[in-house]
Order: sequence, then structure tokens, then C-alpha cells
Amino acid sequence: MFSATDYDKLQQIIEEAPWKKELLTRLLESHRMEVSAISHEIRNPFTLIYSTLQMIEGERPDVTACTHWQTLRRDMEYMKQLLEELSSYNNGDHLKLAPMDTNTFLKTLALSFASSLVDTDIEFRSEISPELPPVTVDGVKLRQVLLNLLGNARDAVTSASCPRDHSPSIGLRAHLSGGMLQITVSDNGCGIPEEELSHIFQPFVTHKENGTGLGLAIARRIVAAHGGTLVVTSAPGVRTVFTVSLPI
Repeated sequence: MFSATDYDKLQQIIEEAPWKKELLTRLLESHRMEVSAISHEIRNPFTLIYSTLQMIEGERPDVTACTHWQTLRRDMEYMKQLLEELSSYNNGDHLKLAPMDTNTFLKTLALSFASSLVDTDIEFRSEISPELPPVTVDGVKLRQVLLNLLGNARDAVTSASCPRDHSPSIGLRAHLSGGMLQITVSDNGCGIPEEELSHIFQPFVTHKENGTGLGLAIARRIVAAHGGTLVVTSAPGVRTVFTVSLPI
């Protein structure tokens, strides 16, 4: 599978000449179809196995008390998540663009995420500049990107492996900068070590338990397909900031 960096290099080459664009576009489409075919072939028998497990649980409820059964269920849930995210990664640059009211979209997203923190001690602040201009985006996929970043921030500030002497906090900020819409998601969790920053967007790279390593790779592909960028800065033990920049 091509990495996020490979795709970036290919896009740069595509822009150099028309004949390169045609050739590499066909190559990328062939690669996408191959990944889709493999994913589809795996999904069919997996669905049958998953359904069979559910039937067994219905007929023999006592089986759920078995430790090995619970391990099997967790592994199946992980595989289900992996297949779904692999499909999302493969189709990350297939957009359904439409004009969107930026302020309404971001305020609704902020309220939705805030509601998920009601029973926690996490402080959440959103700063959305008034009267942001409308943007033409794939609203569903942009929402997926931002919820992924916010979810990662929540995981970072609640990680048991991250001792803290301050209250956990997450921030969402949106404003205009240099003709671009900039949306930042920040948290004061453990942070990301410098040696990990260079490959954090690579597929299947994860430092989270039960993580697939595709979430950030998917987010970056979606943002890049919009003609934007997704970057990260982090000071371990202080703050981590992901910045999405989108053209107006």
C-alpha cells in the first residue's frame, strides 16, 4: 500500500506534466481498485463468521462467560473496525463537494462533541470566529476528520499512562489566516515525542492500544483531497496542536 508520503510525491509528479498526470492517475486508480477488491474479498467471509458468532451467543448465552470468547469478540470487533477504516482510507479522496455554512457546521460539531464530555472532568473550549465565509467541501468527510482529531485529543488527556498535575483540556478554534480557513484542535495531554512526529500520518502507525493506525492517515488524505493541509506540532507534557488548513 502507498503511504501518505508516497501519495504526496505522486501528486507533485502529476502536476509537472499532462502525460505524467494521465499515467499516474491510472496507476492510482488501479491501486485503489486492487485495495477495494482485497477488502471486499475479506469482508464477505468475515461477515459470515461475525454473524455465526452472534447466532452462537443467541443459542448459548453461557458462552459469553468464557474468557477466550471475549478475546475472540474483541479481535473480531478490531477486524471489523480495520476493514471499515481501510475502506475509508482507500476512498478518502473521493469527495462529494457542496457549499457549506462554515459557522453553523463548526458550532454544531462543537456542541455535539461537548455533549460527549458531560460526565467527564475535561474542559472543552471552542473559539469560532464570527461570520466565517462559506466553503465548498465534503461535509461528511470533513466532520469525520474533525471528530477523529477531537477523539484523539480526548484519548490523549484521559490516557492512564499520562500522569498529569493539571486539569485536562481540549480546544477547537477556527479563524481565517492568509486566505485559508484554519481549524485547530489542541489538547494538554502527554504530547507526541519528536521522533514520532515524522511518521504519525503514515498508515498502520499507531501508539494507541487497539488502534488501527489509519485514523490520522485517513484524515490527512481527506484534507489533501480538499486542497488543504493537516499538520501537527507537539511539546511533550505541554500541548499538542493539529491544524487543518482549507482554501476558501
